[in-house]
Amino acid sequence: MNDRRRMLIVAYDDAQILDIACPSGALDIANRYGATPPYTIELGTLGRRAARSSAGIVIGAGQGLETVTGRLDTLIVVGGAGSSEAAADGRLVAQVRRLAGLSRRVASVCTGTYVLAAAGLLDNRRVTTHWGYGDQLAARHPAVAVDVGPLYIRDGDVYTSAGVTSALDLTLSLIEDDHGPTLARSVARELVSYLHRPADQAQISMFLAAPPPGDRLVRDLSVHISAHLAGDLSPAALAARAGVSARHLTRLFTAHLGTTPARAVRAARTEAAAHLARSSGLPLAAIARRCGLGSAQTLRKAFLDHYGVAGDRIRKMPDMPRPLGTPWQQTPVP
Repeated sequence: MNDRRRMLIVAYDDAQILDIACPSGALDIANRYGATPPYTIELGTLGRRAARSSAGIVIGAGQGLETVTGRLDTLIVVGGAGSSEAAADGRLVAQVRRLAGLSRRVASVCTGTYVLAAAGLLDNRRVTTHWGYGDQLAARHPAVAVDVGPLYIRDGDVYTSAGVTSALDLTLSLIEDDHGPTLARSVARELVSYLHRPADQAQISMFLAAPPPGDRLVRDLSVHISAHLAGDLSPAALAARAGVSARHLTRLFTAHLGTTPARAVRAARTEAAAHLARSSGLPLAAIARRCGLGSAQTLRKAFLDHYGVAGDRIRKMPDMPRPLGTPWQQTPVP
């Protein structure tokens, strides 16, 4: 098997089926597009038992983790509703620790970080996980530097990714590292996937949704804004992207969102920053840069203007504050 890249995906009961499907599907397509050397994709469980996904779909395992020997290219541990129980299973954790020693690199999807952390593989490393579970991971494992901002993080030979579909972004990155950007682009096109979201794109911005405007141009720009918070989102840049004048763009936003493009952008950036402040330990200055607000001072003013709350208070509030009557209000999707 030395002429192949051996990829072992570790599953367990109540795993998220997309955490399994995204990496395995992308790697399979990479093979069909000529990955050289090709990937060998294996699914392993304790005792080679079938894994029942959280969706109720049962997936047969090809390998018993206890019997896997020989060199592995990549060990991938998936996440899901069963990740806490998996991390508490000493047998599973021991096998993950052993298999990591046989692997060139180790990766996790979503709350698969719980298992890697329990195996001691994340100590003194910067990692990410699903934005809703970063606090729990940090509380359980103080030696792990948790940052729920990015879609995925590489720290040495350990890769961690955010929730669910970010597994696809991570896998495309692995394919690009292994075989170059041309193959990664081909895989993304086959998957009809965005090519491909950068690692440091703020994952929280994907879970903010403006009220869906009826105008398609405004709707498309709203999606663009939430996905590119740190980019150039000036009215002139947005108008150029849409192929209309800045004046016409303002009329469209006012008619369909009840606010101007500049105010809509500031609201999107401020709400993304608020969610990131509450779900990560990042300094306000880092959050401000990531969300396109520039500085901690600008971010504090944005919080006061938008919520009537200082930045440091937002971290301590039991619930997200409500915007102060901002017309273009956004709501986090559970």
